[in-house]
Amino acid sequence: MAVVKAGVVVLDCAEPEKLAEFYRELLAGEQTGASANLVEIRGADGIRLAFRRDVNATPPSWPRPENSLQAHLDFLVEDLDEAERRVVGLGGRPLDTKDPAGPYEERGYADPAGHSFTLRLVPTAAPKQG
Repeated sequence: MAVVKAGVVVLDCAEPEKLAEFYRELLAGEQTGASANLVEIRGADGIRLAFRRDVNATPPSWPRPENSLQAHLDFLVEDLDEAERRVVGLGGRPLDTKDPAGPYEERGYADPAGHSFTLRLVPTAAPKQG
């Protein structure tokens, strides 16, 4: 039996209502709870995110070296260009990063409060050869 039954990723930000709306729209989700200092959402695929008010929140400067990454989210997508248009349309911005090394095609972004996240292309299964 699992000791921990559920988890929520919590991002600190100055305006949790606005940031929750960005992610609710991006993930086609719903708001599941709110208080004066915390808003929680659940994405259509079940991911749970919460946004906690911190009036002194400073976004990380990643990929610049003067501040650590702190934390970021990875989202799987089937079409990077379409997903990028959605992110930018909701107020996110692409981050100026080098092409990542590795087997996955991905792109980095910042949400409206400056938290970084990655859109990663869902790997397709290659057809079996011979």
